[in-house]
Amino acid sequence: MKTLFSIITLLLLLFPAKLNSHPVIEKFLNAPYMKGASVSIMIKDIDSGVVLCHYDSEKEVIPASVMKIVTTAAALEILGEKFRYETAVMYDGEINNKVLNGNLYIRGSGDPTLGSESIGIERNRIFNQWIKIIKNAGIQEIKGAVIADESIFDTEGMSMKWLREDMGSYYGQGCYGLNVYDNRYSLFLNSGDPGTKPEIEKSEPDIPALFFRNYMKAAAVEKDSSYIVGFPYSDERYLYGVIPANRSGYKLRGDIPDPPLFLAQHLTQLLKNEGITIAGTPTCHRILSLEGNHKKPERKIITTSYSPPLKDIVRVTNHVSSNLYADAILKTTGLKYKTAEVVSSLGKGIKIIEQFWEDKGLNISPVWMFDGSGLAPTDKVSAAFLCDLLEYMATKSDASNTFIESLPRAGMDGSVANFLAGSSLRGNARFKSGSMSRVRSYAGYVTKDNKRFAAVIIVNNFSCNQNQIKSDIEQLLQSLF
Repeated sequence: MKTLFSIITLLLLLFPAKLNSHPVIEKFLNAPYMKGASVSIMIKDIDSGVVLCHYDSEKEVIPASVMKIVTTAAALEILGEKFRYETAVMYDGEINNKVLNGNLYIRGSGDPTLGSESIGIERNRIFNQWIKIIKNAGIQEIKGAVIADESIFDTEGMSMKWLREDMGSYYGQGCYGLNVYDNRYSLFLNSGDPGTKPEIEKSEPDIPALFFRNYMKAAAVEKDSSYIVGFPYSDERYLYGVIPANRSGYKLRGDIPDPPLFLAQHLTQLLKNEGITIAGTPTCHRILSLEGNHKKPERKIITTSYSPPLKDIVRVTNHVSSNLYADAILKTTGLKYKTAEVVSSLGKGIKIIEQFWEDKGLNISPVWMFDGSGLAPTDKVSAAFLCDLLEYMATKSDASNTFIESLPRAGMDGSVANFLAGSSLRGNARFKSGSMSRVRSYAGYVTKDNKRFAAVIIVNNFSCNQNQIKSDIEQLLQSLF
């Protein structure tokens, strides 16, 4: 039986431009729902550097969540696998007779893991630790307020290129200098007969002042088709779509509109529950700056908390495709940006990451980044660029093993647990997947016959459903390997 290498090498000689006469790729491209589609494919032997197969590999296409590997790979190199975020609890003024004559501060560094279930941290463990240490510091009364200091990042929150339907959703959380509980809440609804409006029971955690305008209906369906829509810092959320009829406690999830302010409010309530009286109203750096009340008094540290190392954060980012984690990582790399030019936190991270890849010899002309997560539909990459990145990370990076193992195993883990599950590639391939409306993408590694390959397949503008295109890509990969 001919090897993949010999077959593809012959085809490269015969059809070097796009390989559109390769019977497998031709079948893939000639499906009726691929008319008008944009496709970029490349498969490369990463140890020899030989390109075995490509089709329009320089074409700029929307990667969706595959963009996360551009962000996470660069961050491992720039920040280092052992990098940890720091969150400090501080105070100004003086502590006398168990009274803090000043304010209590939470100073953030952009850590996306505070109370995060995504990384397996018990939700309230960090806050229980803070409260214990605050009490041990002799504080029983606070004359000032609890203030969240999220000033390490700007107030942009999310990319300006995101779609309205993503804003307010559980996956479209903004990213701030302070993040908490994955910047998400759960909304519980009780539905009645089809056609009736579900009643809102509660949200967890309870977010002060959050208000819902409910345009949702119950329907005779098994799963919901719903949207929670709203903008950063706005207390107003709109509920659209349908949820199953006659359900009690049906759960939807949305984004916390202002995580730094919520964290200040939440810690204030937790401290009051422990008998500590607080005179001031909880607030945050953004609000104080808008009011012209931001001051920089000398602060003293009560305690500093540390996140898990970056290698663990990257693993979660790529395994479960966390948009919050990816954008936090991007903004954190942006702290390396020292030019006086006024650029947003996202913009600084993008400049640092693009410069990093260019310095490593990669052609970044097909790369258009507007976030670190891939949620912006204006993001663009090419299969050739991603293959070069995958080759670099496998052969030259000091964080090679960490990066490769951060990609979930096809048919087994994370976002690709159901991809290639019934094939010989199950467990022998690691892929980061991406999807959004009319976008499906995969980028990662395949091990076959003791050889390592980088494989990238990105398809835009197909007219079939996601299950069909996923199945076709599975068949394409199985045929090529």
